Amino acid sequence: MNLASIPSPSTGVIELGPIPLRGYAFCIIIGVFVAVWFGNKRWIARGGKAGTVADIAVWAVPFGLVGGRLYHVITDYQLYFSEGENWVDAFKIWEGGLGIWGAIAFGAVGAWIGCRRRGIPLPAWADALAPGIAFAQAIGRWGNWFNQELYGKPTDLPWAVEISEGANRVAGTYHPTFLYESLWCIGVALLVIWADRRFTLGHGRAFALYVAAYCAGRAWIEYMRVDEAHHILGLRLNVWTAIIVFVLAVVYIVVSAKLRPGREEIVEPDRDTTPGKNADARDADAKDAEQDADAKKDPLSKDEPGESGKGLTAESTEAAAEKG
Repeated sequence: MNLASIPSPSTGVIELGPIPLRGYAFCIIIGVFVAVWFGNKRWIARGGKAGTVADIAVWAVPFGLVGGRLYHVITDYQLYFSEGENWVDAFKIWEGGLGIWGAIAFGAVGAWIGCRRRGIPLPAWADALAPGIAFAQAIGRWGNWFNQELYGKPTDLPWAVEISEGANRVAGTYHPTFLYESLWCIGVALLVIWADRRFTLGHGRAFALYVAAYCAGRAWIEYMRVDEAHHILGLRLNVWTAIIVFVLAVVYIVVSAKLRPGREEIVEPDRDTTPGKNADARDADAKDAEQDADAKKDPLSKDEPGESGKGLTAESTEAAAEKG
């Protein structure tokens, strides 16, 4: 018998008149705002400009949502495309189902596009965002609590989560893996902040540390879950993904530290010198500068450029000689 437990919401939707406020979507939105706000503070501290993080997030967030949903639908295709299921449900993102692996991968593509447009190195931007992303995940995981999903094995621990009877779930008390992952992500964020200050991480190593630390926790938390998943050699697919990504992140940290030690001195160059500036605009600026230089050398060239200025000077001299 449980003396204490975490109750689950009776519903994941609050009706505000004609507008449904879904707990899962609300947690995701709050997480995004926290990530952008905290990332902006870190970006400015590293010498960047206010607002740049938000400008690039406009590209990264939509890509991340699409990638996260695609990863979930592809790896759990049986929930949408097997007999008796409705494939239209694959588009109902508000009902839950975002794969962090796809979200980070596609989000990185969107961030790369945004950084390229601003002439900013993607690794530096990712370093600034790393702890904010971890905080966002910590908040976003509570969306699973609203949907009563992604819980672990049955338990009678005081912090067990109560799950009610429903589609594909049995009433009981289970390990709150959403809570475990939320707390782990907070720890990851604090670890990255400390390591970044202690070791002056740069060139994407702070982001790689976030990835490695998250994967280490995700592996054992994933192992506790009881929801349906594909298995390879006895391990859940996401466990294998966490192991592989963890190894890649550690390798990147080691190799990057040897090839590019230290941290970027300039993370956001001036707009006039950014590589992404329009080539025609740069040529026009150069031409204007050249004309200004010529005007300073020969004042007459401003009104009569070329040899005409010299011709007028010669004629004036000859006329003066005839008068004399």
